[in-house]
Amino acid sequence: MNFYVLLNIALLLIVIAFLYFLKTKHVKFSNRVFIALGLGIILGVGLQFAYGVGSDAINETVPWYNIVGTGYVKLLQMIAMPLVFISILAAFTKVTFGKNLGKSAAVILSVLISTTAVAAGLGIASTVLFDLDASQIMQGEAEIARGESLVERSAEVTPLPEQILSMFPANPFADLTGSRATSTIGVVIFAAFLGFSYLTLRRKEEETAANVKKGVDALYGLIMGVVRIILRLTPYGVAAIMARTVATSDLGAIMDLGKFILASYVALIAMFILHLIIVALTGLSPLTYLKKTAEVLLFAFTSRSSAGALPLNIQTQTKRLGVPDGIANFAASFGLSIGQNGCAGVYPAMLAVMIAPTVGIDPLTPGFIATLILIVAISSFGVAGVGGGATFAAIIVLSAMDLPIALAGVLISVEPLIDMGRTALNVSGSMVSGVVSSRATKELDTTVYNEPADTQLVQ
Repeated sequence: MNFYVLLNIALLLIVIAFLYFLKTKHVKFSNRVFIALGLGIILGVGLQFAYGVGSDAINETVPWYNIVGTGYVKLLQMIAMPLVFISILAAFTKVTFGKNLGKSAAVILSVLISTTAVAAGLGIASTVLFDLDASQIMQGEAEIARGESLVERSAEVTPLPEQILSMFPANPFADLTGSRATSTIGVVIFAAFLGFSYLTLRRKEEETAANVKKGVDALYGLIMGVVRIILRLTPYGVAAIMARTVATSDLGAIMDLGKFILASYVALIAMFILHLIIVALTGLSPLTYLKKTAEVLLFAFTSRSSAGALPLNIQTQTKRLGVPDGIANFAASFGLSIGQNGCAGVYPAMLAVMIAPTVGIDPLTPGFIATLILIVAISSFGVAGVGGGATFAAIIVLSAMDLPIALAGVLISVEPLIDMGRTALNVSGSMVSGVVSSRATKELDTTVYNEPADTQLVQ
């Protein structure tokens, strides 16, 4: 380890120490998160300016920064499955779920899938507006290698019926380890079955049911304690993740593909505005939604992990938006693998429209557009809520549209930058589905929703 790597590590430690100092001065958690974001960007820009992208100093520094940044995301992923499982089960024991399960699940799925279809339409519109064409983008060795890798991965794509079948938990204990892309939904289904079993037990054996409830409540309190401990680390994780991301971003490639990046964010922002409109149509303040979800959206943006954002997602829905535990967990969990507006909606649609002209297909024909939107909506089942989910979704859509998959590799250099916005939109979509569902079942606590936006997620 050379002097420069040690210096870079020391700089991150100084940032972390400063953030801890702010905590001792009782600076609000949300303010510390935003300060961490800014400090991470400044540190990342400084590293890139001092050493240059791809330098040995940065390459050797990144693994040390990952201990804080990636380590934090892994801790969130560690608690995600236990949190989903115990929260849904506790919702049944608290009699806050069950009677509206079918309606809640139907509304959540409807919102997720329909908004993904709309997101695909916005992706198409933005691609046409900016006149994007895959053939206009130069391919280097990295892009060609990525394209070949995508072609190989396309052989792993399974038909839709098998994707739906994979959501059922053949081994719930394996799903608790997150062994499959659809493990979260498997855990949700298993917890729901146990919940219904508890309701039956309560009618027949009240004493046994009471003991079960005590055990579930105790475990719920224990898991939530772990969640609170991990969430306190958010500012430090955000600073490290952002510093690493900025330091390793290829500014030259970003400039070359600037039009695609701009078009992507136009579509993503347009879809987020639609989320706010949907919230407004339920009779709630979209500005309140924006203020109260800012922290979790910021984390999703920096971490690029919907799964990592799951604990913050659920906490935000229940503590700030007034969504009941059961619905919040269903919405957040289903949102990990179904109807991701950014990764499974905007991105695959943009790629399809960009690639179609390279094989002589007019992407503006009504038939092509209708088919593309339908395929995007249907194929949005089973997209993993971790980095790489958008690539998997793109492979499915391009394969179904009989378009060359290899050309998707041309965007490898700017993939992380675009994925940040996609992930934030995915998380927002799941929270909107929770709000709409609880509003439809008349279970939303509007008092909590309308409380001041400075309600703390963690202290």
